[in-house]
Amino acid sequence: MSKLTLNRPVSIGSLALIAMFLLIGVVAPEAAERTFNVIQSEILSRFGWFYILSVTFFLVFVLHLGLSRFGKIKLGPDDSVPDFPFLSWVAMLFAAGMGIGLMFFAVGEPLTHFALPPEAAPFSVAAQREAMTATFVHWGIHAWAIYAVVGLSLGYFSYRYNLPLTIRSGLYPIFKERIEGAIGNLVDIFAIVGTLFGIATSLGFGVLQINSGLHVLVGIPVSIFVQVALIASITAVATLSVVTGLGRGVRRLSELNLILAVSLMIFVLTLGPTSHLMNAFVQNLGIYLDQFLRKSLNIYAYEPRKWINSWTLFYWAWWISWSPFVGMFLARVSRGRTVREFVFAILFIPAGFTFLWMTVFGNSAILIDRTEAQGALSRAVLEDVSVGLFRFFEYLPFSTVTATLAVALIVVFFVTSSDSGALVVDTIAAGGETNTWKGQRIFWCALAGLIAAILLYTGGLAALQAATIAGALPFAIVMILLCWGLYRGMSADLASEKSTRNIPLATPGVGLTWQRRLSRLLSTPTPKEVDGYIYDTVVVALRELADEFMSQGYAARFVADDEEPGVRLIVPAHEIRDFIYGVQHSSRRLPSFTVDTLVQGELLHEARTFFSDGSQGYDVMGMSKAQIIADVLIQFERYQAQVQSPKTSLYVSAPEHR
Repeated sequence: MSKLTLNRPVSIGSLALIAMFLLIGVVAPEAAERTFNVIQSEILSRFGWFYILSVTFFLVFVLHLGLSRFGKIKLGPDDSVPDFPFLSWVAMLFAAGMGIGLMFFAVGEPLTHFALPPEAAPFSVAAQREAMTATFVHWGIHAWAIYAVVGLSLGYFSYRYNLPLTIRSGLYPIFKERIEGAIGNLVDIFAIVGTLFGIATSLGFGVLQINSGLHVLVGIPVSIFVQVALIASITAVATLSVVTGLGRGVRRLSELNLILAVSLMIFVLTLGPTSHLMNAFVQNLGIYLDQFLRKSLNIYAYEPRKWINSWTLFYWAWWISWSPFVGMFLARVSRGRTVREFVFAILFIPAGFTFLWMTVFGNSAILIDRTEAQGALSRAVLEDVSVGLFRFFEYLPFSTVTATLAVALIVVFFVTSSDSGALVVDTIAAGGETNTWKGQRIFWCALAGLIAAILLYTGGLAALQAATIAGALPFAIVMILLCWGLYRGMSADLASEKSTRNIPLATPGVGLTWQRRLSRLLSTPTPKEVDGYIYDTVVVALRELADEFMSQGYAARFVADDEEPGVRLIVPAHEIRDFIYGVQHSSRRLPSFTVDTLVQGELLHEARTFFSDGSQGYDVMGMSKAQIIADVLIQFERYQAQVQSPKTSLYVSAPEHR
């Protein structure tokens, strides 16, 4: 694709808001920071209960979807298969969801809670337990439930019913065609702005840590000019990845991420106090599970503490503000997965790795701080979180090697956050189109780096972070609506499946004599014969059907052009996928033991059907014109049963009449 593909109101509106925020951050960064901090503080103080209830609800909701009858539904047609191998998929989930944060807070957060716990005495054994429990809660399945809501909504409505891959699509069962207007535009604008600012803030933190690591390793000074140069250099690498797309660049870098992260964790686990860490891991899990409900709903109503605002509520708002980015990316890479597979993989695989990661680094850091470091490590973290990981490595063997590997890992996380974020923003800005001009993806990737550089240079990152957190409140409401829409849509899907259960399926070969069916099995048509059959029989049948639909008041049409393969009958619908019955020349490899392989070669040529929902078709070669017409009517009857179902009509309109 070589031309711009943009939803202009969304793109222009997003760029205008970004420009306004940047201008405020550049002209008056201190005033902006104060203003947004006041807004953030007021929101967290007044609506903290809403964040706590919302995040708990999201977790219960996605678990219900995964465990209930909805779990068998696929994010795509019923016969779709996953786009990526399981391990590659898991690697991309992990890299997109947490990324730089795991490196930035792996040592910093446990040590901070150890020194400044919410309830226990500082630096006590109880403080150790509180530190790891709080870290597990903040980085556990609550965060992934937030991402899963957005990812499920996007994947379900986009891949199963061909709505655009944008946030607005999840609101279709509620607002119907109005999502194409101002409501949908506002939701997508917010998603783009929140995604870009979230990425920029994360990249800002990431580059601070990279600069600290390079200072420890080779003495490069910690300065704004070095940090801006690092952003420019790493963003350039990210543009190369984003140009190659999901299948190559993002996928390979995500796999490299996982390999580097596992290698670093195993190194620390092996050379550190291994037995102590494994014991701590088991106990951390036990305490986490034991206090799960209490921590999920604890807001310190009877003993107010600023800690809850600074940490738990901050994280819940932060994950919500990141959910358009992560959720969109999860949907992009999860086509063909079942709801049950998606829910349990999203909730437990990355969280399980994160728990082990935080135990290895967090408990090691606490142990070192209590013994060898004599409190020096926690003091360094309280002064500057970005140096905590590298100060930690100084107490381990081969500190130069581990610090170098850590810098490399942060850089790769930087790149994957930037390129996957650019792909997500480009998809939303293009109205759900995923095959866009490469220049667009480069633009959004460069813009994220530019935002990070400008705000880092002007000192506006803190203001941006506060603004992003404040913006999480309205999007939490949007997410509740997404849950409502998802439940209604999936309920309608299962209802339509039940309503069509007694309608006969089109079966290849039905209507042929048994001699003709046997002849088809024992002979292979040539490509010329398949093309001739499609032209002489299928085209005639579909043309006659189109004419009859037109005479009955339906805006049907027969299509045969060079831009798309095959011929097709299309009966348009107002708000959801059209009815399409198409036939195209296709070929597949024959099993080596068939007679056809010995006589005709290795390929079987077929006249294969295809449909608007992307489901797998079947060979109709040899059917008469009357049999083709009957086959089309069977498929249309099934389509009409879905369209006319009272529950399904929540998101499917009747065919368009003239």
